[in-house]
This record gives sequence, C-alpha cells and structure tokens, in this order.
Amino acid sequence: MDLIVTALIFMFGFVIFSFTSRVQKKLKGDKHPKCLPSFPLIGSLLSLKSDLPPHLLFKNLQKTYGDLFSLMMGPRYVVVINHYQHAKEVLVKKGKYFAGRPSLVTTNLLSRDGKGIAFANFSPTWRFHRKLVHTSLYTSDNGLETLEERICKEATLICTMCEQLVGSPLNIMTEVTRFIANVISLLCFNSTYEKDDPEFLKMLEYSQGIVDTVGRDSLIDIFPWRQYFPSEDLQILKRSIAVRDSILVKKFEEHKANFNSDSIKDLTDALLKAQENAKNNNSLVPGPQLTDDHLMMTVADIFGAGVETTGIVFAWTFLYLLQHPEIQTKIHEEIDNNIGFERTPKMSDRSNLPFLSATISETLRIQPVSPLLIPHLALVDTCIGDYTIPKGTQVIINLWAIHHDEKEWKDPGTFDPTRFLDAEGKHIQSPSPSFLPFGAGPRVCVGEALTKMQLFLFIAAFLQRFTIEIPPGHQLTDLRGKFGIVQQPGKFKLQLKSRRPQKGCGSQQVVDSSTPH
Repeated sequence: MDLIVTALIFMFGFVIFSFTSRVQKKLKGDKHPKCLPSFPLIGSLLSLKSDLPPHLLFKNLQKTYGDLFSLMMGPRYVVVINHYQHAKEVLVKKGKYFAGRPSLVTTNLLSRDGKGIAFANFSPTWRFHRKLVHTSLYTSDNGLETLEERICKEATLICTMCEQLVGSPLNIMTEVTRFIANVISLLCFNSTYEKDDPEFLKMLEYSQGIVDTVGRDSLIDIFPWRQYFPSEDLQILKRSIAVRDSILVKKFEEHKANFNSDSIKDLTDALLKAQENAKNNNSLVPGPQLTDDHLMMTVADIFGAGVETTGIVFAWTFLYLLQHPEIQTKIHEEIDNNIGFERTPKMSDRSNLPFLSATISETLRIQPVSPLLIPHLALVDTCIGDYTIPKGTQVIINLWAIHHDEKEWKDPGTFDPTRFLDAEGKHIQSPSPSFLPFGAGPRVCVGEALTKMQLFLFIAAFLQRFTIEIPPGHQLTDLRGKFGIVQQPGKFKLQLKSRRPQKGCGSQQVVDSSTPH
C-alpha cells in the first residue's frame, strides 16, 4: 500500500512539474510582474510561510515586490493586486477579460462544480441567473411589501425583543443574524424563522463550517490530488454542505410542488418560472442552463452570502462603536435631532443622518468583509498596465491593502468616520477611488443595494432605542479578526442600555455578542 501511495505522489509530482514548466516557459519573453522565488512542485509556498494572514502578508510583500506582483501557488500562476488603479483595470475597464473564476476543490464542492453566481465562470448562464436575481431582489410584485418595509418590520421585531429581554443574557449576533436571515429568506423562500427555530440553528452551524473551510487557498485547493487523502477541513466542509443541501432541497421541492406561474412570490418562484419558460421554448438556439442544480446553487449563493457577509459588518460595527463611545454619542444626537422616538427610521432619513452613514462606510473600509476578493481568472491573454497576463492567470485583489493605502487614506488604521464627510458635514459616498467594499464591474456584489439598506435601517433603528456599552469587568477582543473567505471579528460582550425606558423593564442587559457559530 505504501508503495502505491509513493508512486501516486511521484506521478502527481511529475504532472505538476511538467505543468509548472510549461507556465514558466510561456512567461518568458514578455514583461511580467515581479515574481516571488519559485521552486519546482511547490512554487512560491516557502515565501508565503508566515504567521500573518494572507492579506497582511501580501501588503508587506508589496514593499519589496511592488503594487503588482506574481507568485506560483503550486502549479498555478497568480497575480496579486495591491493598488486601486490596477484593481479597477481588472474589475471595470477589462472586467469581461477577468470575469472568470478559478476551479478550486472547495468552491467546486460548494457550488456543485461552478454553478450559481459567486463561483460560476462568466457565461450566458451566469449573466441570466444574475439578471434574474437582481430583478427578483429589487422589484415588488402583486402588491407585496417593498424591500424597505420588510427590513423595517424585521428590525422592529428584533429591537422589541431586545427591550423585552432586558436583564437577561442574550447573544445579540445570533438575533441580528436571524433578522438578516429573515429578510433574505423572505426574498428567497417567502418564509421567516422564529427564535430558536431548529432549522435556523442548523443554518448557523453549517454556515460557520463553510466560512472556515472555503476558498482560503488551502493545500487541497493548491494541490487538488490531496482531496483523496484524509483531511479534517474537507470533512467539515462536506458535512456543512450536506446540512445546507438538506435544507435547500426541502425548500426547493416544496416550491416545485406548490408552484403557480401566475403567482411569483420570491426568488425561487422566479427561477422556477424561468425554468418552465425554457422547457416550453421550442427554439433550437441553446439558452442558459436552468437545471435544478443551477437554480438551487443560485438561491444558495444569495442566501448564504447575504446572511454571512451582512452579519459580519454588523458585528464589526458594534465592536468599533464599543471602542469609540464618542462616535456612538454623535449618532444618538443625530437620530434624536432628526427622527426622535416616535417612528422607525426610513431610507428617506439617510440624507439627514450623514454621520451614521459615514460610520457604516468607515466600517466597510477599515474591515472589508472579504479582505481578498473572490479570485478572478483571466479568460484571454491580456495585460494589466504594462504587464502581460496570460490566459488562465488567477488574479487576487487585496482589498485590505487598497483600503489601507497610506497615499489614499490618512492614518488608515484609525477608525475615523469623518473621512466620509465633506466640509458641510454631508456624507461622501467615496472620498477616494480606492474605496471598493463591494468590488466593481461585471462581478460587483449583486446584493450591494440590499446590504446597504439593511445596514442603515437596522443600525439606525437599533441605536434609536439602545446604547451599547462594555460590561464592567470585561475587555473587548482585538481587531485582528479571523481570516477566511470573510474576515470575522473575535467574540466580545456588550451591555445594552435602553434609551427609551419601557414600563416594567429595567434599563440594562448584558449581551454576549459574537460571530454566530
């Protein structure tokens, strides 16, 4: 048995060495980004050995290798971008040239071999699914509640629950995540979760397993043959996907059984209608792929990404407000002066709450949800600036470095919402062209508008009712976070104080706030 394993390792090694040699030979003769030291089989892995998470390591390497450098991730040629001008060339100017996604073991497992939106390659099918999602998320039909009304209703329910639980321990991020999940679930499945719903708790568990294991350029993604050997991370991912799929298939089959093409209530219905129309279309011209797998992976992308990423921003916002109570005081004054306590904040209040909007923007800058954007893939031979980029190159955009560029942001490590305010105190959407929290171009986050709306409406409603404080005897977590496909803050506790005392309720409660597990 040992002999067979040894033979397999040598065989894979020879294949990788041959492939790497072909890549390096192709790179000769043109101007290419400066490359980290590279060796046969392992590529540049020795240069990447560090206790720092990749986004910080790449920022450090920028000092030696420049704003744009390359490396060999095993057999794969990778270009790392640390400056907004190169990023915008890749994302916007040549967005279609770089709109591909690399084929990785973990993302292929998660997306059933590249189906859906997040990890699917640029194609007519991808464009069609993305358009359907955008239409379904941001339009109201048949007299249904508007998106804003849905968010406000869920925010009010969560805030009311917090007031009723004054004096009781409460994991605030679990409830905030349920608020986000309910908004997304209404859009995807026309259903919501009650407190302690077993399905919701299962969702939290599988979501954490996926976040911890997907797309981190683990050795399994660098050397795909390692998937055939024991791996704890791979087992966690497979178990998490199995739980996700059990929930997803159940909801999908219920929708198929009750489907009525004259009554489209959510994203799943919209996708099923597109599938039905495709089956009734007798055209010989092939259309976008609308198999059950394609539909389910599109819904899974919207639900999973929408819940996890938005929840991360809420957690970071709470953490920075705890560390900067003077900022929270300014937001309270702004809300009191412009809204008061008699009604729930609305999107029309945004222009009157510029400091709150600036605080949200600063959170997105200083702690980008994805410090390294999901990798792009060059679909053709092209270039970035003066550098030749061969087809098949994987491009990593270091959003952390871009958002912490000392030439673009004064004291980038300081949390300062005023950088997003003009001289008159009005909110500036983007004071620097290096502000790219949702990406840009063809693959810009499809949920950008939804996320911005949820962040503003919920934080405004929450801070209208509560002050958050550090409980006596407790310390906050540091700001390094936990690197993965999203940047998660560490666990921390906060104390809620009601700003609108209710009859029969105390004024404070201790809240255990952490990224949901």
